[in-house]
Amino acid sequence: MTFPQTELGGDVGAVRAYGEAAEDLGYTHLLAYDHVVGADPRIHAGWNGPYDVSTTFHEPLVMFGYLAGVTSLELVTGILILPQRQTALVAKQAAEVDLLTGGRFRLGVGLGWNAVEYEALGQPFDQRGRRLSEQIEVLRRLWTETSVTHTGRFDTITGAGIAPRPVQRPIPIWIGGFSDPAYRRVGRLADGWFPRIPPDEKLQRALEVIGDAAREAGRDAASIGMEARVVWTPTDPDRFAKEVEEWRQVGATHLAIDTMSTGQHTVEDHIAALQRAAGVVALDAGES
Repeated sequence: MTFPQTELGGDVGAVRAYGEAAEDLGYTHLLAYDHVVGADPRIHAGWNGPYDVSTTFHEPLVMFGYLAGVTSLELVTGILILPQRQTALVAKQAAEVDLLTGGRFRLGVGLGWNAVEYEALGQPFDQRGRRLSEQIEVLRRLWTETSVTHTGRFDTITGAGIAPRPVQRPIPIWIGGFSDPAYRRVGRLADGWFPRIPPDEKLQRALEVIGDAAREAGRDAASIGMEARVVWTPTDPDRFAKEVEEWRQVGATHLAIDTMSTGQHTVEDHIAALQRAAGVVALDAGES
């Protein structure tokens, strides 16, 4: 399920209640996405982003450290905006989450879209794609090697490493994005991806681009996972079930159910929606 970041505010009790209830309902993983700061529309004239300075976001990796102690769910960033963060620090934080969960962690990463956020974190917005590709290589080395020396365009490490290292060596890296460069990056580098397109001809074309890039890189495209996100439709559960089945038919390996912006106002509302959704898709502990 997709953690309802923007609708639960700063209520720590809601974080715990949501995670525990979802696990009790048979869900296998919790996905959360990332924003560090929001833009103030009063300062940024013409701001039209979906989030602003008033929108609430828990920091995913810190929140996962908390949830690791109260649930046995797999925890997934979907996505963490990697190029606006320090690579070695993300490697350390991700390794810690992986340790605390006993190896139940996937690091989903992407480029983001908010130049205001990049500025606040001291990173160049216009180089984020190139930086992401280099960061993935560095992360995997830090998770698997005791001592790393790397001199790249964006990161320099000289004889340094993290300890303790994660349970998973390396931690699975999934990529989000909906452009041809993103699809090619998935094919070359990712363990899985998060499509943000419908399961129709757009998806088939994306899979072709991913497959071509995977083969060029000497990889098996069939080994690349795919996690769909389906929005719960309380007024039309049949439509919801149809969308879930469509994703099954096109080969999705994982599914996240999203209850945000569907009329839920409290954590109890979101939990009730998860319960109804689980019933519609006959969710059980053996499914993702």
